Amino acid sequence: MTAAPPHPLRPRALRPGDLVVVASLSGPLDAAYEPDLGQAVQVLERMGFRVRRAPLLQAGRRRWWSAATPAEIAGELNALLRDPEVRAVIAHDGGQTALGYLDLIDVAAVAADPKPILGYSDISLLHLVLYARTGLVGFHADLATPGLGGAWQRAPAARRAELERLYSALLTGTEPIGALPASGAWECWRAGRAEGRLIGGVINRIVLAQATRYALPLDRFDGAVLFWEEMGGQAAYVWSYLHVLRHAGILDRIAGMVVGVPHAIDGLGAGASPTLAEIVLDVLGDRDIPVLGNVEFGHAGPNLPMQVGIRVGLDAQRRTLALLEAAVRPPATTPAAG
Repeated sequence: MTAAPPHPLRPRALRPGDLVVVASLSGPLDAAYEPDLGQAVQVLERMGFRVRRAPLLQAGRRRWWSAATPAEIAGELNALLRDPEVRAVIAHDGGQTALGYLDLIDVAAVAADPKPILGYSDISLLHLVLYARTGLVGFHADLATPGLGGAWQRAPAARRAELERLYSALLTGTEPIGALPASGAWECWRAGRAEGRLIGGVINRIVLAQATRYALPLDRFDGAVLFWEEMGGQAAYVWSYLHVLRHAGILDRIAGMVVGVPHAIDGLGAGASPTLAEIVLDVLGDRDIPVLGNVEFGHAGPNLPMQVGIRVGLDAQRRTLALLEAAVRPPATTPAAG
C-alpha cells in the first residue's frame, strides 16, 4: 500500500508570462481539431501565459488509440516536469493511455518542483496517483482542445468570461476561491453539510486507480468529499462502479459526495430505468452523507475546477460548494505541503 505522503503538495502560483505547455498525455490530435487547439492557446494567452505545444502534439501522429507509446508519453511528461521553465501542463485531450505509464512517471521531479497538471477524463488517473504518491494537488479541470477550445467556445460569452476569471484565479491566486459559481441545474440528492478534502474524477478511473499498487490508502478517504462523473457505457456500469467503492470500504469513510453531469450514458432515466440520483441513493443505502448532483464538471463541459486534495465545504441542501484552500502557494515559499 502507498505510504501517506504530506498533503496537499501545492505548486507555486503562476505569474504573468509563465510558460504553460499543452501536451498529448493520452489521446492523439486529429487534424480536424487543430482550430479548437488554436482557440485553447488563445484562451491561455488571454490569461497572461506563454503557451507552447509539446513535440508529441502533432496532428495525425498516433499509435493505436494514443498519441505515442506509453514510454514516449511518459518521457515527454517527465521532461516537462524536470524543466524549470515549464510552470504548468495542460492535457490536450483525454483517452485511454495513462494507465500504461503510471509506473514511469518521475515522482521525484514532481516532489522537487510541483506543477499544475490540468485535465480530466483519463487524466483523472494522473491526479489520483500523483496525489497518492506525492500529495500533489490535482487540477481536475478542462482539457485544452475539447474544453478551452471546444465547450468554452460554445458557451455564452458571460460564461466564458466567468470561466477565464475562475481558472486564472485558480492558477495565480494564493487565497481560497470560495464558493464555485452555482447554477439552477444543481440538485440536492441528500441534504446535509460536510467539509473535507476533494478526491475523485471519472468514476471508472477511480476504480482503476484503486486496483493498482498506487491506490490511495483507505484512510485517505476518511472525511473526504468524493466527486465523480461518468460518460458513455450503461447506467448499470455506474451502479456497479459504486458498488466497487462500497465493497472497498470507501463509501463508509467519505463525508460527502458531489456528482457531475452525466454524459451519453445509455439506459439512464429512460422508461423503467433509474435516474442517476436513484442509482446513487440505492447504493448509499442508509449512509447519512450529503449528496450534491448535476454539478458542471466532467465530459458534459465546460468544467468547473475540482481540486484533488483541497478542502471544500459542501452544503447539499443550499446547493453550494466552496473551495476552502488555495490550490497554489505563494511563489516565494518552498514546495512543501500544507
